[in-house]
Amino acid sequence: METAVSETAAQPAGRGVKAPPSLLYLVKRVELVVRARLDELLKPAGVTALQYTALTVLERHDGRTAAQLARDSFVTAQSMADMVRTLETRGYVVRRPNAANRRELLIALTSLGHELLAAYAQPVRDLERRMTQGLADDRTAELRAALDHAWRQLS
Repeated sequence: METAVSETAAQPAGRGVKAPPSLLYLVKRVELVVRARLDELLKPAGVTALQYTALTVLERHDGRTAAQLARDSFVTAQSMADMVRTLETRGYVVRRPNAANRRELLIALTSLGHELLAAYAQPVRDLERRMTQGLADDRTAELRAALDHAWRQLS
């Protein structure tokens, strides 16, 4: 004998109730829009968001190997090799032999690289402020700490 099952009972648990987007999805969505806005902002300089990120890493930690710079800039070693060639051709970075290991080349910002970063420092700060507009300073600090914590947990 066939038993009647109500439509509600036959649906998987949670069906019909929209779950909020996952944190992973939200983080990726923010990353993509930030990258797009940075690309727009940096277009007049002919620099991409990824290239800008690498330059900011060198600003904080000058004299990195390509492998270190790739890790710190979130790109593959192959992508970084291409990027360094481009940045070097444009005069933003130089490669010099590492005195401690002559087989290694260390990448450093040039004065032109420093000038580029200085020219875009305020517009990038404005973009960050736009992103956190409406959040109190303590909430922005909490967001920064939470994102840093999430990164440390997964690294």
